[in-house]
Amino acid sequence: MKYETVIGLEVHVELATDSKIFCSCSAHSYGADPNSHVCPACCGMPGMLPVVNKRVVDFGMKAGLMLDCHINRTTTFDKKSYYYPDLPAAYQTTQWFAPVAVNGLVEITTSKGKKNVRIKQIHMEEDAGKLVHDIREDTTHVDFNRTSVPLIEIVSQPDLSSAEEVEAYLERLKTLLRYARVAECEMAHGTMRCDVNLSVRPEGSDKLGVRTEMKNMNSVEAIKRAIEYETARHIDALENGTEELRQETRRWDDIKGKSYAMRSKETAGDYRYFPDPNVMPVVIDDTWFESIKSSLPEFPEVKRARYAEEYGLSEYDAEQLTKSIALCECFEDAFSVCKSAKDAANWMISEVMSILNARQMTYDMLKLNGKALGELILLVSEGKVGRANGKKILGAMFDDPTIAPAAYAEENGLIVSNDTGLIEKVVAEVVASDPKAVADYKGGKEKALMSLFGRCMKQLKGNCDPQMLRTILIDIVNKQ
Repeated sequence: MKYETVIGLEVHVELATDSKIFCSCSAHSYGADPNSHVCPACCGMPGMLPVVNKRVVDFGMKAGLMLDCHINRTTTFDKKSYYYPDLPAAYQTTQWFAPVAVNGLVEITTSKGKKNVRIKQIHMEEDAGKLVHDIREDTTHVDFNRTSVPLIEIVSQPDLSSAEEVEAYLERLKTLLRYARVAECEMAHGTMRCDVNLSVRPEGSDKLGVRTEMKNMNSVEAIKRAIEYETARHIDALENGTEELRQETRRWDDIKGKSYAMRSKETAGDYRYFPDPNVMPVVIDDTWFESIKSSLPEFPEVKRARYAEEYGLSEYDAEQLTKSIALCECFEDAFSVCKSAKDAANWMISEVMSILNARQMTYDMLKLNGKALGELILLVSEGKVGRANGKKILGAMFDDPTIAPAAYAEENGLIVSNDTGLIEKVVAEVVASDPKAVADYKGGKEKALMSLFGRCMKQLKGNCDPQMLRTILIDIVNKQ
């Protein structure tokens, strides 16, 4: 019998706000000392009342609109009751009855073509703390830094059917949320986590099978492996009776490549949802809604088409530049100064991306001043700075975004010199020091001339017009 996999995802995304959802503590604690970003409010101390961070609601609406959702104009917060050591108040403030966004749609593309994935809802909530297990001491510590960091949970309908589709869906979510600048979506940093709900049924059936949930998956590769394993486990159980499938929460062990039962799957009733009396309903009026709607960015596919039509860029160049909103903004700022889309694109794709990769930075970490990049491109294209020195200046601009390229080039002796006397002197010295290369060139070996050219350019530190240098070099060599 043929089977099909049915997958729904619950994606938890940490919002890129400065402070937490209900207090003024910093929301950025990655790499910080344990329990250094906490206060009585986010530690659940008695008598502390929450105050909603408006920026969280802004980002919740923005995410909903990016995913083609309906925005609930009155949205409420609710208590989700459960006990776990990293949840200090013994309940989580979340949204159940009136989430910020519902009924969305995300289009994905896989090897089988395009497909729409329905979004059930997006709700805002506070994150829990983090348990740190110390095997040596046989002790578990609790770090509350992450407690009350604002999250949105994006709940899909069970419209996905393979690991490939899940990967495409997660990548699309990352792209859209990063474009809107509402989230970092960096799974390695824990700012994007995923719960995978999976079941298997006979192909063509409309009845869902027994569902299991794998919690807090934090890498795409682990998610893909877990889906493949869990699908095989379900099919084996159905065909061979190897085990009785239960609705349960499972833990994925990525080292062993297996999932293990953690607990029976809770239902909504187990959490005893009820409206949080300490948090008033949030009413989104027309002015607020329209201000968020007007702030939405151009979608990646729209931007790609515009780059090709408006700037005349190739499909490849447009594809590369639109991988990140940070790349797009830097490119557009550079173009506004240098007025050459092709030059700006070439510098972005070759030089800028090269430095990002060398420094192990994501595209979204780019902080380069785009207008300054445009000035640098002009200096190089006008022959005032050599390409090699232009790359040196670009590296300095990465370290200090306030650098003005022209001033930096002047201060560091990187401006091209047209002092023919100096060039002739250097060339004469280089030629005199290597009679073999001169003889090889005269004997028809063009590479010998390039060797001399490179040595001259090194002596001049790249600060001369290449064509002028070549002309003087050939003239002096021919006189030997």
